[in-house]
Amino acid sequence: MKKIKLFILGAMIASMLGGCNLAQKEFGKVENTFKGRDAVIQTYDEESNIIDRVKGKSISVTSEDKFATKDTEGNITKESSVISLTVGGKSMVHVGSSLIIYEKGLVDVFDEYSKTVDVKNTDRSIPFLNRMINDMKNITTGKSKIILIRSQSGKPLATFAGDDVSYFATEIDKSTGILIDGKHLFVYRCDYTIYDAELLGN
Repeated sequence: MKKIKLFILGAMIASMLGGCNLAQKEFGKVENTFKGRDAVIQTYDEESNIIDRVKGKSISVTSEDKFATKDTEGNITKESSVISLTVGGKSMVHVGSSLIIYEKGLVDVFDEYSKTVDVKNTDRSIPFLNRMINDMKNITTGKSKIILIRSQSGKPLATFAGDDVSYFATEIDKSTGILIDGKHLFVYRCDYTIYDAELLGN
């Protein structure tokens, strides 16, 4: 009986690690992450105003290696911060400002909130994120994690909520891949914090 319990426990741990490794492998090569998936690309200025929004399917994201630093033997010593994107065969090149790509099905709570509240004039005696989470309980109830994404100057630009959240390094400099309930989020040149929802709900 003890051997059976140990076997079951070992199988569960192996399954968890396998799932984690699979997710990490999937996001480790972000070029292929959004292929065949409907997603939204958004870029932001320092004040977190949306500069542009591109919707499409089968998005590819790669580092522009022509801008990478290489040694005398041609080996890359520092990855390029310039990224190249293709959306349905059409191309974009981006560098500098904050950018996110999120898969269709993820809800940007911040976007929903800012449609009804003047986020620049909220009561400063109540922390902004706590107020937003309490006001948007219909979206965040039952979610165990809150992801707040900010511009490089610290202004909130997007917020997502999920029950199963994992984050991974990608091959692109200054970027992170995040899985939220099986949906993909790519964050480039942004600050972010991932909270347990219980920290913010009261």
